[in-house]
This record gives sequence, structure tokens and C-alpha cells, in this order.
Amino acid sequence: MKEALRRTVALARKEIYSYAISPAFYGAALFFVLFVNIWLFYFQGYFVADAATLRPWFAAFPLAFTVLIPALTMKSWAEERKLGTAELLLTMPFSEWDLALGKFLASFAALFAILLLTVPLPLSILPLGDFDGGVILAEYAGLLLLGASALSLGLFLSSLFRSQAGAFLGSAAVLLVVMLINRLPLSFDMPPPLADFVNFVSLSFHFESFSRGLLDSRDLAFFILVTLLFLYLNSRALFFRRWS
Repeated sequence: MKEALRRTVALARKEIYSYAISPAFYGAALFFVLFVNIWLFYFQGYFVADAATLRPWFAAFPLAFTVLIPALTMKSWAEERKLGTAELLLTMPFSEWDLALGKFLASFAALFAILLLTVPLPLSILPLGDFDGGVILAEYAGLLLLGASALSLGLFLSSLFRSQAGAFLGSAAVLLVVMLINRLPLSFDMPPPLADFVNFVSLSFHFESFSRGLLDSRDLAFFILVTLLFLYLNSRALFFRRWS
């Protein structure tokens, strides 16, 4: 167990270093921070609304994730396959789960670092109104869970492509669907069972309770299960590649 943990941490450290020296990582971080802030102050007219809530700001994060997450995961496996280093990793004493988990931990650390860059905004406006700090903490907790699910999905999709461009476009398309599909029941008259199913598979739908400051155990379980599911599928994809 300890040996497997050391292998996973070693791989995660290597991946974190690759993020640290990647211009694409800094470009994605800059895009993300600018997008959510422009959304709040320009599109939502935050100061004009005169409301002590950051829900309009956090509502932009799932949409921004459809670009940020693919940017973080596109090279994880697609680039390894292109350079031939995936086969090298598969010959090393790593299990498929070690490899999938190591990549995930590194991308999650990168996402966490980017979310830290957004913290100065709520800290700077908290003195301007009667904000509920507990709600803001719940919203950040929801973002981390939402991001973990999206990252595991993006990593799985990256393992299916041979190019970064294909991995990026494929992940962006899938994430756009699972983020925004919950808008369909609001726009079309659907039978209740179908509407419930559409909402269930939507990642942003399960984020809504966190955006209201509620820590719903059902949504918490959903994000954890989705994350584990796609990590498992990622490891299975690596297993079939190892023996193909």
C-alpha cells in the first residue's frame, strides 16, 4: 500500500512540474480568471444589481470549466501517446490505477491553484455588504467537487485520443453537454421522468445546491461516484492498451 502511494505521488509530482513549466497552463489560468470576473462585472452588472451575493459569479464557473478542464487534461494521455511515452509508463512498475490516480491528483492540484487565484475577489468585496461566508465556502466546496468530476471525465477522454487538439475538442464538447443539459427541461416541455434523468446526468445541476450554500449528501455522493467511475474507466482504458 505504501509503495503504491509512493509511486502515485512520484507520478503526480512529475505531472505537477510539467504544469508549472507549461505556458498553456498559465494561459488557461489567465483566461479562467478573466472570464469569470468579466462575467460578474460586465455581463451581470454586479454593482448595479446591489445584492450581497456572489451566486451570479459562481454560476459562470461551470461554463468556464468547459474550456479550463480540457486545457488541463488534453495533454495528459494524448500527448503521452503521441510521444510514445505512454508505452514507457505502462512498462514501468505502475499499476493502471496508479497511473490514472497520479494524473488525476496532478490535474486536481493545478485546478486548486487556479481556484486560489479567484479568492482575492470575494475577499475584497466582503466588507462592502452583508455576505454569508458559509455560503461562499459551500460554493467553493462545490466547485472542487464539480472540478474533480470534470477532471476525471477529461482524463478518461484524453486516453481515447492521439492528439491534444482532439482531446481538447472532444472533452470540451462532452463537458458542454453535461454542464448545460439541465437547461433543456427549462426550455422544453418534457415528461417528468425524462426531465429528472436529464437533470441527474448534468454536473451543473448537482452544483446548484452548493451555490445556495447547501451541502446536500446526494450531490456530494454523485460527484464522488462520478469521479471514481471515470478514474476506473481511465484505468481500464490503460489496461487494454497495455495488453493490446
